[in-house]
Amino acid sequence: MKLVISIHEKLFSQSNVRLFEKYIMFLAIGGFIAHLTLILFESHLGVEIFSAKTNLSSNPISALYTPFTFILVYEAFLLIYYLPRSFTTSVAKEYEIISLVLIRKIFKDIPNLDLDSNDILNLNNIQIIYDLSAVIIIFYMIYLFKKTWHDIPKKESKKNLHKFISYKKLLSVLLLPTLMILCVYNFADWFNSVFFVKDLYSGNLDGVFFKDFFTILILVDVLILLLSLQYTERYSQLIRNTGFIISTILLRLSFGVDGLLSIILLLLGVVFGLIILRIYKLAEKAY
Repeated sequence: MKLVISIHEKLFSQSNVRLFEKYIMFLAIGGFIAHLTLILFESHLGVEIFSAKTNLSSNPISALYTPFTFILVYEAFLLIYYLPRSFTTSVAKEYEIISLVLIRKIFKDIPNLDLDSNDILNLNNIQIIYDLSAVIIIFYMIYLFKKTWHDIPKKESKKNLHKFISYKKLLSVLLLPTLMILCVYNFADWFNSVFFVKDLYSGNLDGVFFKDFFTILILVDVLILLLSLQYTERYSQLIRNTGFIISTILLRLSFGVDGLLSIILLLLGVVFGLIILRIYKLAEKAY
């Protein structure tokens, strides 16, 4: 395990984290300028560059979708970075990623707002209202989640957790190249669908990358749960970790559907995780 710890410390050193953050910033700015340029070319030349189904070129505001995508990749990297610290930390980061996915979706869908129509409550307008409401609710739920987490009394474990932390560091080391491969694969698939095979693109644009990423997170969470069984005997901790896995599954399911059902699954996932943590807090204070 010493080799794993050494590799983890080198990969996730502060200098590497700052370097990755710097590259993401440059990519986000470059992506925003490139996206905006393509939109201007499309509008002035009258040539369809993006698939019309993606709604990525209907308005310059849509160009904000690209920098937010790079920010989300950075947040996914931070989730992997925080994974060895605690289960609760990584779950909180999952909720933050979900809120940013929703904000990115709003930037993409804002051009669809129809304020001149007599039917102000049309499908597009209502969907944006759903998304805006969900962002506010999830933002507040994240605040309550973190507040609850910090208020939980810390109990000393009777067992040596160094080996368990080493296992989680191994998972982080394995997840990092997985994240990179997923980014490259999903970007290539998306690029081909949007710019070349335009008529065939019918997938959920907001689920690109994150649908696969959250599937992997579920498997990682299950592994951590199984590994934790030999380090804890507390029923409340077992239920908390299992509840967090269920919460992640609900978040993952939201990427497979659209509209109101997607929002309901997102909210249900976050609220379920918050309720589980609150009950866990009561249990920890009682015993």
